Amino acid sequence: MEQTALWRRLAGGNLILQIGVGIVLAILLSVAAPAWAANAMLFGQLFVGALKAVAPVLVLVLVASALANQKSTHESHMRPIVGLYLIGTVGAALLAVIMSTLFPTTLTLVVTETDLSPPQGIAEVLNNLLFKLVDNPVNAIMTGNYIGILVWGVALGLLLRRGAESTRVMLRDVSDAVTGIVRIVIRLAPIGIFGLVAGNLAAGGLGELAKYGQILAVLLSSMLLMALAVNPLIVYAKTRRNPYPLVFTALRESGITAFFTRSSAANVPVNLALCKRLDLEEDTYAVSIPLGATINMGGAAITITVLTLAAANTLGIEVDVLTALLLSIIAALSACGASGVAGGSLLLIPLACSLFGISNDVAMQVVAVGFVISILQDSAETALNSSTDVVFTAAVAGKEG
Repeated sequence: MEQTALWRRLAGGNLILQIGVGIVLAILLSVAAPAWAANAMLFGQLFVGALKAVAPVLVLVLVASALANQKSTHESHMRPIVGLYLIGTVGAALLAVIMSTLFPTTLTLVVTETDLSPPQGIAEVLNNLLFKLVDNPVNAIMTGNYIGILVWGVALGLLLRRGAESTRVMLRDVSDAVTGIVRIVIRLAPIGIFGLVAGNLAAGGLGELAKYGQILAVLLSSMLLMALAVNPLIVYAKTRRNPYPLVFTALRESGITAFFTRSSAANVPVNLALCKRLDLEEDTYAVSIPLGATINMGGAAITITVLTLAAANTLGIEVDVLTALLLSIIAALSACGASGVAGGSLLLIPLACSLFGISNDVAMQVVAVGFVISILQDSAETALNSSTDVVFTAAVAGKEG
């Protein structure tokens, strides 16, 4: 009986508090027993794997169910949400240009052998996106192709609106069942994050980032300004209300989890659950959240822009205003093609570097630098990307208007 009561207390407790306890325990373990901390990474990998496993199915079912059961009087909010996504991503790139101009940085480029194959131009990025649109649903779910999953979810949902009532009810029941599985996975977040933090600290710690402190500071400062200044300004312009309660809630309940999982795709279930708690319109957030995990990439735009300009500064390349504006647009478009997994934006740096005539070999060295600092850069980037999905969705789809 005591064990059952303890389990109920843990299952119904404050998730954020439990995650905080997990982080503290991970730090203590990494200091006291690094070998054990390294082994604890298994818990983190299992947690991220569980999120990635359930997220594609959840997106497909939720989108199809939301559209199939959508009332004919429902007003779609997707157009303004997508507009905010694009404005935010371009704004993030422009902010990165300003920060890089105020605090210019250079890199110590290290030659490393790599077999990465980044896209060679905007045309290739768009070409890849077009082929993702026509992917078959089984392969889309298996590979985490959220563009393909969205297409199939939207198509099924729209066509099933004319189906039998029993079919729509069954689809809604399946959606509720999958959502229940997601809640179970999310309750395991404290254990998973404990493993992720302990494993990362045991593997490298923060000492390895010392020589990259300046570039990392520019990146993190830009992302922090985006989250606490630019995004609230965009939300205020849209709602004419104080945006900070919403911003802080999204950062606390979405950003923290995304910071440690480092995967926008894996954080989709967390954002969907948060939107439900915020009492947003389900028909809207069931589509906008997975869409945001694919195209709302302000953090990625910052990463691409800052590292590209750092490479230009290192090589002594002059960057005028028009070129910087063009870089912002390219970085924003490139970011929309970044994958929703850890480190996805780094492979798009050579695309932006090509604007300055920087060779692919040198650009890949910049990518290598990005992977060195990714323990914090990618975490902060994902936290910004994922929390912004909720912020912009709530700015439009809040039931209070």
